[in-house]
Amino acid sequence: MLRVPEHQVAGHKAIDGVLGPLVDDSGKFYKPLQSDHRGSNEATFYETLSSIPDNIRSFFPVFHGIKEVEASDGSGLHPHLVLEDILAGYDNPCVMDVKIGSRTWYPEAAEEYVRKCLLKDRESSSIHLGFRISGLKSVGPSKQDPSSCWQPHKKFLQSLSADEVKLVLSKFVSSDGNADPDSAFACEVFMPVLKQLLELKKWFEVQTIFHFYSCSVLVVYEKGERVMNGKKAGAVVKLVDFAHVVDAKGAIDHNFLGGLCSLIKFVQDLPSGVWESVSEDEC
Repeated sequence: MLRVPEHQVAGHKAIDGVLGPLVDDSGKFYKPLQSDHRGSNEATFYETLSSIPDNIRSFFPVFHGIKEVEASDGSGLHPHLVLEDILAGYDNPCVMDVKIGSRTWYPEAAEEYVRKCLLKDRESSSIHLGFRISGLKSVGPSKQDPSSCWQPHKKFLQSLSADEVKLVLSKFVSSDGNADPDSAFACEVFMPVLKQLLELKKWFEVQTIFHFYSCSVLVVYEKGERVMNGKKAGAVVKLVDFAHVVDAKGAIDHNFLGGLCSLIKFVQDLPSGVWESVSEDEC
């Protein structure tokens, strides 16, 4: 039985007759295949993942092919990319979607599309920070307490200043997103996240196969009862959204690399209060 993803924080949601992604109970994520070149471009990209080194391939959702299923908008059968549901193994996940790059439009895009993307890049934090937070959900430790869930409006997130980004990152790893940030999960989350981001950075410093436009880094970690009982938060970094990946033609993807480096710097430079209560041994 297909259903609407419970923890989606960005993109079109499959509600109120809108075409959007669905999930099932076997750990698969069904993303509607767009009917224009974006759909075929994303499908082609997933089919070429074998050209990426094994250690880097783990940053991409597993691809299970294309399948026609009932569309969420009631329009009947529609082809969907069948992908790994990144959140399938989490009971009470916190999720953050960060669109990487100061430029989100791709070469040879239509003039109207470039104009639309450039306007959004200028109005958001993309140009001056190299990334923008597209969506975020920070839950409390108990599903039964929805008051501790913090899911700020997308427009607020996308136009953050540098200081506001630091505050949002601190609240993302706090025990209660709606209270003053205590950064209780800072070490548990940001240490493995930093390690993964730095591994990605090493690859982007040398890879000349693809340029990733309008692609996101997804950060996920668990904040359920099992973490309260001493289990790991399982913080992971994944790359998502590849409708605008293009041939690098032998050149480094400086747009994505620059945004990735900026995000890394923000995590590394979080206010001292985020880290000061944690010993080196705990990290």
